[in-house]
Amino acid sequence: MSRVEQPSRRALLAAAVAAAAVSGGVIPAAAHAAPGAGTGGGARRPVDYRAWTTYGDWRRGSVRGARPVAGARPGVVIGTPVGTTDYTDPHTGTTAAWEYATWTSPVHRLTVPATEVIASWNAHTPSGTWIQVDLKGTYSDGTDTPWYVMGRWTAGDGERDIRRTSVDDQGDGKSSIWTDTFSVDDASTGLRLVSYRLRLTLHRRPGTRGTPTVWRLGAMGSDVPDRFTVPASTPGHAGELRVPRYSQEIHKGQYPEYDNGGEAWCSPTSSQMIIEYWGGRLTEEQLAWVDPTYADPQVCHAARYTYDNQYEGCGNWPFNAAYAATFEGLQGVVTRLGSLTDLETLIAAGIPAITSQSFLEEELTGAGYGTSGHLMTVIGFTADGDVIANDPASDDNDAVRRVYRRREWENIWLRTKRYNAGGKVVSGTGGVCYLYFPAHPSPRQRKALAAVGVR
Repeated sequence: MSRVEQPSRRALLAAAVAAAAVSGGVIPAAAHAAPGAGTGGGARRPVDYRAWTTYGDWRRGSVRGARPVAGARPGVVIGTPVGTTDYTDPHTGTTAAWEYATWTSPVHRLTVPATEVIASWNAHTPSGTWIQVDLKGTYSDGTDTPWYVMGRWTAGDGERDIRRTSVDDQGDGKSSIWTDTFSVDDASTGLRLVSYRLRLTLHRRPGTRGTPTVWRLGAMGSDVPDRFTVPASTPGHAGELRVPRYSQEIHKGQYPEYDNGGEAWCSPTSSQMIIEYWGGRLTEEQLAWVDPTYADPQVCHAARYTYDNQYEGCGNWPFNAAYAATFEGLQGVVTRLGSLTDLETLIAAGIPAITSQSFLEEELTGAGYGTSGHLMTVIGFTADGDVIANDPASDDNDAVRRVYRRREWENIWLRTKRYNAGGKVVSGTGGVCYLYFPAHPSPRQRKALAAVGVR
């Protein structure tokens, strides 16, 4: 997050995607959906989230050396590796051999032909193991995308592990991968992605018996209306969740190798707040690497273990969701919501959300800053319907809890186009959020999640 509207790494990616808007096209996330879609008024949602999580789901996929496993958290593991492959880690220069197996989902036909797709996953990756998630889709013109790498991920970063990374320079002239997001290059042509498959490749050191275990694999496809403003929602649920409060700003200058703390750490700081809300805790042993003079070492830990070595930052959306799911009993997804009514539904069921927004200082009363991209945690609503947020862009932990005006906050979160400080048209995030929730939600939580399209 930048207090002075300097482009963040994510904003630079978004600016490239938004170039079509300047030249008379539209932002790839933007298209034409019914007014009020996702606002609870019965119109179709401009979002399709699909996940594979059950034993039946894993059995319906195609396997090469992989094996579905049952149990309290069904998943997929390496059975008998299909072969060995060499991988040269671009961030260490090390080439190593890895045994591998694959699982490929059935074709999912999107209920909303999409301009954007973001994958997310939950997995256990012991030392010496890692996973790669790929996506291959079919366009509305009948042609196919290549297999795109959506992420190479492991929970650790030890000597036996690869470095977590997104993959740049992927495209076919019709679509591109922007760090963690598949995007149609020119949505104004009407081209959309109508279906996709996801492929998991599970890796381990040759001759070992360890294996990654993947419990959840999914993707969110969307075709969000092209808009500078969004319809106002009617206030509903009032209430506040007791979520820990952490400031990113007290970490300025810490760990330059993980993007230097401070305004760069809004995503891991927000993630850590919700992880701890659900009871996730780090041990003294896990935190032993952190300088003992630093406050809130768990925030430093979250930054290190969400860091994307290609993006050179901690804001990779799927990597944050995957980090949350490394804590026992938690799962995480990346999706889009359609209104504050959706957030009220989640809050009423005890589920806070991490939201992504960008705005000028004068567009959000009381913020005291402008930003080209920032994450904060929504923890409740006042009786008047205003948003209660834990905003990590605060001088200290005591100042993290903020109350923002409903109408202002809803617009800066849900719009897909905005004017920056220089008067240029740039992109908005269109309702992107992370949701972290129990591996075994209560009936009330399951109902709330289903109401916002997450199962």
